[in-house]
Parts: sequence; structure tokens; C-alpha cells
Amino acid sequence: MRTKLLQAVIGAALVAGFVTAATGAQAQDRGDCKPRELYVSPQGDDKADGSKEHPWQTVDRARDVISDKGWNGRGMRCDIHVNLAQGDYTVSAAIEFDETDSGSNGHQVVYRSADGPGKAKLLGGTPITGWQPYQGEVYKASFDKSKPFYTLFEKGERATVARHPNRATPETWAPYLTSTLYEPEKEGVRSWLYYNPGEWNPEWDLSQASVTIWSGGSWSWFTDTIPIESVNFPKNQATFEFWSRYALINSRGGSRYFLQNAPEFLDQPGEYYVDYKNGEVYYWPKHGAPDDDSVYRPDTTTVLKVAGSEADKRAHDIVFDGLGVQYSDYFRWYRNGWISDGDSGVEHEYAEYDRQIEMPRHRAGAVHLTNTSHVTLQNMHISDTGWTAVYALFANDHLTVRGSLLENLGADGIKVEGGYPGEGDITGHHLFTNNYIRYFGELVPGDASGVELMNTGHNEVSHSYIDHSARYAISLEVRPEVRAEDNYAKENTFSYLNLQRAGLDSGDMGAFYTYGVDNFEPHTVDNYVSQVVIGDVLPDASMPDSGTRGVHMDAGGCGFRFSDIEVGTVTDDKYQSYQCNEVTNANWATGFDSSRMEYDKIGVTDDFPFEKPPATVPPTR
Repeated sequence: MRTKLLQAVIGAALVAGFVTAATGAQAQDRGDCKPRELYVSPQGDDKADGSKEHPWQTVDRARDVISDKGWNGRGMRCDIHVNLAQGDYTVSAAIEFDETDSGSNGHQVVYRSADGPGKAKLLGGTPITGWQPYQGEVYKASFDKSKPFYTLFEKGERATVARHPNRATPETWAPYLTSTLYEPEKEGVRSWLYYNPGEWNPEWDLSQASVTIWSGGSWSWFTDTIPIESVNFPKNQATFEFWSRYALINSRGGSRYFLQNAPEFLDQPGEYYVDYKNGEVYYWPKHGAPDDDSVYRPDTTTVLKVAGSEADKRAHDIVFDGLGVQYSDYFRWYRNGWISDGDSGVEHEYAEYDRQIEMPRHRAGAVHLTNTSHVTLQNMHISDTGWTAVYALFANDHLTVRGSLLENLGADGIKVEGGYPGEGDITGHHLFTNNYIRYFGELVPGDASGVELMNTGHNEVSHSYIDHSARYAISLEVRPEVRAEDNYAKENTFSYLNLQRAGLDSGDMGAFYTYGVDNFEPHTVDNYVSQVVIGDVLPDASMPDSGTRGVHMDAGGCGFRFSDIEVGTVTDDKYQSYQCNEVTNANWATGFDSSRMEYDKIGVTDDFPFEKPPATVPPTR
């Protein structure tokens, strides 16, 4: 108990310390301040002096000079602006910032797109060159097999790994095959997939193939991407290299899946097959013969990384303004979280939380933050990622993401993951506002969310349009076993949100979703949801799970105040919860007054710097 209390005090003190320091610093007068202006250009030279006439070529060089010369140190008297000229900046490995790159004395180091939002692009990928005709409409190129990649893009569109069965449309994940039960005692198996006779062709080359599967049978909660180790065609059985999250049969019902990355599956435009053994990629382009600048492969999972060396040595007061971040990679295999309590191998008071968090190998984002304070991402355009766009892991406070367009994402839009419950409140006080997040979870449809908050509090998510997800739009999660004093998901505010096309391929969910928040009485109201429009939540016809909801307060979900909420058509209840929340003026209850809905304020604001989403209108009733 003493250790636990000490950890909690340390965590609170760290956050409070950074808050106090920042508040005091910001009080200084900036009226006569003239920022130091530095310049970077794709045509620059890192041996230059960083002036407007002689810019550097890389962000890394600007960062290093600022730190080496101490311009951001104790004597900092004004902001520093690093102006990136329009153009593409190739990033083969993450551009890293730590506490030595921070602002000081209430001033910030600002890396900004000098010619407007999205004009200066940090590219975490490079074009594949040397394309040659192969067969029919398929082209072939070679790559360095020591540097594999797991997603591909053509002219800013994600290509599809050649799969069977083919997807019905570019915006859907279906249709699927369904695993079958070979023997009754095999229902709990996680590494053997049995298929129906005749569904797999023995002529297929599956030596480098994998499966994307909604493991759990009738549970459509998580998707795994798992390489196939071997196939026993006479037995209609495939063996996975790694265990799936859940068993492949549940209540004698099979799991939906598709096969991918076999040469025989490459049969339509927009698909590709990668021969990893020989370093060759085969692609059927959607836009004519590929040239040396049309098809991009990612080189890194992270493009920008901000990480202090320790929780009490946080990188702080750094701003990224208007930058484009494009192309990041996925993984060879993926499973959401550990399978069982304590699987992480580290003892925790709530070992169950192992099953709620990402495994270490998957903790990455195109923009990745840990041990940070007062870092701002504004007017950003983050697109074409293999994994999450913005990932704030563990100790972070006062992260701001605003005015940004996040689109075509492999996993979540913004993900905040705190520490283990009861071990110190190390993340929170974040602001995510005026953002347009669309087409996310493209490679990880299970558990994908536009904004996912895990064991974190004092956050605001507001004035945003979140669109097109197989699962959630917004999620706030802890665990049902966590006692009130160890649960940090408090004082969160969700307001003026437009949530559209969620739940497209999953069940037992809500467009607005919570899990295991405030499970013990008394249920003090300390989370707030208001002025939210949720469109239709309608899953694919193949989805076997229980129905979809507008709001789903799962495994607890108490202590919330809902006011002025409107939900469209769902396949189950518009709202599912225990009787432990306050609800005022919601269209699942009698007496709903639509005149209280502030439609003109819901979604992004007028100053959103990119193409705006559709205006908010009342959903289907």
C-alpha cells in the first residue's frame, strides 16, 4: 500500500509540476518578442547556416543546431520558428526529439509549414522504382528484402494485399470465409484454423500468406493478422505461427476471416503480392502503368517521435504546425493485447489490464509521444499510415491536437494509453479539438477508434467530425475490476461531436463506447457528454455478434452525464447502460427536444484549415 500511494503521489506531483511550470512561464510578457526564424527546404544544405537565403535540408539538422547552440536553453527569450518550405522531406527513420529539444522560459520551439497547412510533408516512405510488365496488367519490381514493408500506397490511396475472397468494395472489409469446427474438443483452439472442404485450393502458394480474422467466433471485437505456418490440405487445417486473441470457434460458431498475400489472389486492380523471400513486389495498379513516383512503400512505423528520457524529464513546449505526415508501416503480425492476465511477465496489482493494452511490439504511431508535456500538433495532415496516427504512450500531459485532418489510417486516429491502474496517474489534461478523423482502422478494423482514451482523465474531445470505422468512433476504457481510487478515467469532456458510419463490421459496440469505467458505488458524475450527433450504426450483414448501438456503456460505464444526444438507426438499442448515469434530452428517451441541438456548432469550426466535412444534420430517426 505504501508503494502504491508513493507511486500515485509521484505521478500527481509530476503532472502538477509541469502544469505549474508551464503556467508560470506562460505568464511572461511576449509583447516585444521577435521569434528567431530558421529555415529548412528540400533543396537546402545541412552545411548551410539555416537562414532564409541558405536553408538547411533536414529537420534533424535544425533540431541539432538549436540544441547545440543552446538557443532553447535557460537564456531563451522568445519562440524559435523552424520554417519548412513546401515540398517532400523523406524520413527513413523517426525524427526524434527529447527534453534537450524543449522550449523554456514560457517559449516554444515551433516546427511549421511555412507555405500553409500540409504543404511541407514528412514522408515516411519512398517510391518503388524499376517497375516492369509481368503478366497481363500486373507489374513487378524488386526491393531490398532486408527492409520488408506491410502496406502499400498508389497516388495517395492504400493498395490492398491480394486476398481471398476479394473485398466487395474499397470501403468494406467483407466478404469473408468462416472457420469451422473440426472436432468438438477443438472449440478452444487458437492456432489451428479449420476450413470447409473445397474452400481452399491445394494449388495455392500459401508459403508467405497470412490470415486476417475476427477471432472469437460470434464475438466480433478484435481482428488478428497472423502468418500461416503450414497447411494440411487433406485435413482442411491451417496452423498459425502465433495464437489468435480468442479461440476460433465460440458457441460452435466460426470466426470470419480472409486469406491474403498469395500470388494466386492477385486478380484485380489495386491489389499487390509481396514475395518477401526474394525481395519482389507484384502490383496491379489502379491508375495505369506505374512510374518511379506513383507507388510508395513505407520505411518506418514512426515519422515523428517526441520522448523525454524519463517521466520526470519530459520533452515539453514543442509545437508542430501545419506539417504533413504521410506513410508509415504496419506489422508482419498483429494481435490486440496479451491473451491472459499477467502475460506481460511484469507483476501488477491489476494483472487483468494486460488484456486491455497493446503489446510492446505494437506501441508505435506515425507521431509517437512518451514522457512529454505541453506538446502541440496543430493544422496537421496525417495520412496513409500503417498504424495509429498519433499515439501518446504512458507519461504525457497537456498534449494538444487541433485543427488537423487525420485520414486513411491503419489503426486509431488518436490513442492515449496511460499506465497501469493504481500505479500513478501519469497522463491527462489533453485537448483534442476541431479535428476531422476519417477512414481509420483500415488494417485493424477490430477495436479501431477515432479517439481512444485508456485509463486517462481531465481530457477534452470536442468540435470534431469522426467518420468511417468498423468499430468505434470514440472509446474510453479501463477495466471493470479497477476500484474507484485506482481508476483515472475521470473528468473527461466530450462535446460538439459528429460521429458517422461507425460499427460498419462489428457488434456488441457503440459509436460512443466505454468499458469498465466507474464500476463501484457510489457513482459520482465525473465524465460529461453533450451536443453529440451519432449517425446510423449499421454493420455488414455477415456480422454475427449482438447488435450495434449509438452509445454503449460496457462493463460498468457509470458516472456519466449525457445531455443533448441524438442517435440514428441502430440494430439494437440507441443507448445501453446500467441505471447509473444522468441523461437529459436524448432521442432514445421520451420528450426529446431537437431544438436544443446546436447543429451549427457540432463538428469542426469555421476556421478548420482543410476541406471541411459535411455539415451536421439531424440523423435518421
